[in-house]
Amino acid sequence: MALRLYDTKTQDLRDFTPLAPGEAGMYVCGPTVQSSPHIGHLRSALVYDILRRWLTYRGLRVTMVRNVTDIDDKVLVNAADDEHWWALAYRMELEFSDGYRALGILPPTYEPRATANIQQMHELIERLIEAGHAYVASDESGDVYFDVRSWEPYGELTRQDLDNMEDAADADPRGKRDPRDFALWKGHKPGEPESASWASPWGPGRPGWHIECSAMARRYLGETFDIHGGGLDLRFPHHENELAQSTAAGDGFARFWVHNGLVSIDGQKMSKSLGNSVYASELLASASPLVVRYYLGQAHYRSTIDYHDGSLAEAEAALERITGFLERASRRLSGTRFSAAAEVTIPDEFAEAMDDDLGVPQALAVLHDTVRAGNAAIDADDLLAAASALGAVTAMTDVLGINPNAAPWNGTDDVAQEATLARLIDALVDQRQSARAERDFARADRIRDLLTASGITIEDTPTGAHWSIDG
Repeated sequence: MALRLYDTKTQDLRDFTPLAPGEAGMYVCGPTVQSSPHIGHLRSALVYDILRRWLTYRGLRVTMVRNVTDIDDKVLVNAADDEHWWALAYRMELEFSDGYRALGILPPTYEPRATANIQQMHELIERLIEAGHAYVASDESGDVYFDVRSWEPYGELTRQDLDNMEDAADADPRGKRDPRDFALWKGHKPGEPESASWASPWGPGRPGWHIECSAMARRYLGETFDIHGGGLDLRFPHHENELAQSTAAGDGFARFWVHNGLVSIDGQKMSKSLGNSVYASELLASASPLVVRYYLGQAHYRSTIDYHDGSLAEAEAALERITGFLERASRRLSGTRFSAAAEVTIPDEFAEAMDDDLGVPQALAVLHDTVRAGNAAIDADDLLAAASALGAVTAMTDVLGINPNAAPWNGTDDVAQEATLARLIDALVDQRQSARAERDFARADRIRDLLTASGITIEDTPTGAHWSIDG
């Protein structure tokens, strides 16, 4: 069975045949590093880590690009008087990297920052102007806009009619021909830091959000590539605008559009306004990273997952059944002639599930069925069947990144793990301090209780909060 993926653009399942035989190019929208990562960021990154691992298992050499948006309106707004915007962006980028690393998410082949690709953005904008699909604002602001009415297919990704679309709220509409035109380049405004401005053919300024990803995808993957991934919330306007500007400039761009579902909290949409955001540092302090990975990866990637009290406990119990069998089978087979018979092979049923639009829930069902069969084989002293189950479970957990005996879960990189843990705790302590400064004492107490339950003691001193690990 060939791998089939749901293409958001065509809204159907399609056989995945890579552009270049034996290779796959994948661009995933990474974080805008304006604030700390939350559970949704981790879920999205994990989805594409699993897809990448499966493509690799299927024999493809995967080039994966995951960008960092380190210049954006929100980054500038969130920068404080005592911290430059670029310092905030880098500090948040490290938090994201720590969260990814904690969950065993493989590093991308390339991880370009927007600020390092300004020239490529200029070149793309110039192509659009020359083709008649972009224009310089007439108000001398230095803004450059994409002319949505000049590109007839605009709206094809989300199947919207232009006249029914929301206005683009990314710039002052006074210089636009149509309120739905979106910014490609934003002229420097009074009050903005000089460091957030680059010279351009249209005057000093900075890139619009959407042009960043189009330019970076083209630079690292070429004019046409296999898969563009990201959260469902990015379909409009971000991915719609990416598709329009890239294809209007003459590029083939992405052949498949893949979008992962979102995360709700106790049945509610997660949002800052509701105060129900679950941050990565909180989540990773609530359970072991392996349990968190299992939890975030167990649902189908296109579904919404709901986080609630008990979510991690359920995942931990499921993972314990796998770990228990691996330990039991290894002990029973040790020293026997069957220990070498544990051939690490993916069962056909597992492969069929994964090939069917990355059907992780069905694949996990095969995994747990194999665990039960393996335990039954040990009980019956059928060591050949136990060895076969051991090899299959090892192979399946390897490809999902949840094999407790593999790095990073087996303690082979303790120094790096300890450094990552320290940074995650620091981030949590910083969030508690911010909550106290905002007089959100309920959240501050909740974070402290979480740290205490995890064996971490917080000491408030005149020079700030300090933490230590009990025992």
